[in-house]
Amino acid sequence: MGTSDRMAQVGAGRKGLWLRTVSRALLLSAASPAICSVAFSQTAPAPAGAPGSDPQTVMVTDHRLTAGGLIGSTDAARAESAVSSDFVAQLAPTLTAFQLVTALPGANVATSDPYGISTASSLTLRGMGQDEIGVLMQGAPQNDIGNYYAYPSQFVDPENIRQVTLTPGSVDLDSPVINGAGGLLSVTLDDPAERYGGRTDLSYGSFDARRAFLRMDTGRIGNVRAFISYSRMGADNWRGPGRDSKQHVDFNLMDEWGQGNRISLSASFNDAVTTGYPEPTLAQWQQFGRSFNYNRDFQPGDTSYWRQYVNTFRNLYVSAPSTFTLTDHLSLDLTPYVQRGYGNSPYGATLSSAGNFFGTVPLAPLRFPGSANGTVSVLGNYTGDQFRAGLNGKLSWTVGHHTLIGGLWVDHADDRDQESFTPMTAGGEPVDFWGTDKYAIRMPDGRVYRVLDDHTITSIQSAYLADRISLDDDRLKIDLGFKAAYVSRTGTNGLPGPQYQVSLYDFQPLPRAAVRYQIDSRHQLFADVTTNFRSPNAYALYNTYSGGELTGIGNSRLKDEYSIAEEIGYRYRGGVMTASVTAFNYNFTNRQIATIVLVNGAQVNGTINAGGQTSRGIDAEIGLQPVAGFSPYLSGEFLDATTDNNISAGGDLVPTAGKTAVRSPRVQAAAGVSYDQGTVFGNLMGKYIGPQYSTFINDERMKGFGQLDAMIGYHLPSVGFALAPEVRLNLINVTNEKVLSGVASPTLNARTVTGVGGTAIAGTAPTYYIGGGFAAIATVASRF
Repeated sequence: MGTSDRMAQVGAGRKGLWLRTVSRALLLSAASPAICSVAFSQTAPAPAGAPGSDPQTVMVTDHRLTAGGLIGSTDAARAESAVSSDFVAQLAPTLTAFQLVTALPGANVATSDPYGISTASSLTLRGMGQDEIGVLMQGAPQNDIGNYYAYPSQFVDPENIRQVTLTPGSVDLDSPVINGAGGLLSVTLDDPAERYGGRTDLSYGSFDARRAFLRMDTGRIGNVRAFISYSRMGADNWRGPGRDSKQHVDFNLMDEWGQGNRISLSASFNDAVTTGYPEPTLAQWQQFGRSFNYNRDFQPGDTSYWRQYVNTFRNLYVSAPSTFTLTDHLSLDLTPYVQRGYGNSPYGATLSSAGNFFGTVPLAPLRFPGSANGTVSVLGNYTGDQFRAGLNGKLSWTVGHHTLIGGLWVDHADDRDQESFTPMTAGGEPVDFWGTDKYAIRMPDGRVYRVLDDHTITSIQSAYLADRISLDDDRLKIDLGFKAAYVSRTGTNGLPGPQYQVSLYDFQPLPRAAVRYQIDSRHQLFADVTTNFRSPNAYALYNTYSGGELTGIGNSRLKDEYSIAEEIGYRYRGGVMTASVTAFNYNFTNRQIATIVLVNGAQVNGTINAGGQTSRGIDAEIGLQPVAGFSPYLSGEFLDATTDNNISAGGDLVPTAGKTAVRSPRVQAAAGVSYDQGTVFGNLMGKYIGPQYSTFINDERMKGFGQLDAMIGYHLPSVGFALAPEVRLNLINVTNEKVLSGVASPTLNARTVTGVGGTAIAGTAPTYYIGGGFAAIATVASRF
């Protein structure tokens, strides 16, 4: 949860003596991923020999990795790949979970800065957007409950990641998400070490980037072991004015006993202040290029001054994935979780004392600093305050050739989104960047003046049943499952007007089936049919107002996006080569496309209902065992995604049927090689993403582009308490390609078009992310 456009989550974390000591030590002063096809439980993985879990989740039978850790084996009856910790350890230590999976088949990652600090990023899989991809960390949902966006810059530090698994097109039956029509990304934390010790990293790079990381492991104390880590980073904006800063704490505690019993408690706390990057239209990009930035100097009446776009976020994620062996044939998995967050995504605005409205009610003149001078610049606040808690539990019973699974997921979320205004000094400094009520401009009656005040309660209840059948000495496995999901949203609109209470009630049945056949030790076939859904965006329920007029009408009759996905694939694992190829087909109804709309000047996540969509394609990847220290890897995707319907607009229909879907490049390809021989190690990874349409009518698109990243490192001998120290240099966007990295906000049409009924439908220009420039960051790392 959290958002660059809407909000960030937060929690107040207490730092004890140990953490304060760590912080003081740090203040006195790591990237092409290891991609492996590995399956794992969304709850804490059980030790070897423990019973398995749901029918879509299996234990890894071969942990060897080929292609320098870029591809491995899996037993799953679906397509999936993963980024392992072995290769993450060679990455730039600033990268996010989205950036770590860039080389995987079908992963279309767009970022706004080379280091990944900015929350303005996106991930699409097989043409399906970020808000349609479920995201888990330690088995707990990370998507914003209102708009479904996930913000990986707020997740666990890379040094504490064990694995990031990417499952395009489907989610596990037991996954606690309601937006998984596009697939699932799951992050698993590293286990605490068996012995007392730790590790530290110190990094310095382009744009005065400075980062320090320290982790301490308790080692095993009885059955319990734990780690805690702290990191601090700062960097100047790579384009335009501003500097980003971030503090992060990770914690993981485990207690293991008996045969497969395991309780864990993990937490991640993030505190970040980041300056936003403006997203240009194509015309603005062609005119200004990378110089399209917020203003460095303040002028009275300014709404594009950089200090008006400083985002503040605090968020806390806590989960406790646990496994209990009840009998030799019965096990229980439980994952309780709780999340808390607060943040402000501000914007530039002007405000005058007279002519204002509270919803539809006219106001007497406002009084605030500078109001006597007429219209003045202010900070427009878009704050989000969110609490979420839930429990996902399941029983697994093995009897004969069957493993029967039954589970229940419950979730409760309280989300409040508000827009207010904060005064600025004569020099352009906002009085308060966090958008708190203490400094907000008030109405004559003393209440805070707001132009948006939505309060939503979301409740989710989901039950699932499955049978996993194992035949022919485990060579043939058949998975059958069914999930029923119920979602209710109730809320209030705090602005005076025709709307006060809102509600939406949603139910979806989700059957699925899969089969995997192990032909022999090298050859494997699999196929699956799954159904998935995405419940409507919560913010579409509410009316919006501007100038006392109703400018947007809430809709509680929105339909779910629903998908039927089919896959068939083949895997090969030999002594020299590991490879896989998957053909897929998706059929969507009520396809929901995330976009960004302006509400009283604030950028707010919106949704376009694109009707039906059909997506077909092929994913493939191949990797080789090391030869003289070199390990090559290749991946690619061909995608054919089309819109099936004409889309309604202005009382007419935009002729979009048969057009290529937005954010759906026809071709993607990645190629890389790793080297590790003696004291020298390194890697080289390139990714190409083909052209992407940014409008449904296909009258505007961004060019295809490529990016090359590199790393070189040197293993140093252990000295004193420094165990296996190393130095490495990561180069990001080596050739400094000046490109647009993705579509930020698609539209129906960029230019005026004639509708099916003959109406002239005016166009709106889509906007884009500007890809990060070249950056180099050097890291010294050691264990102790």
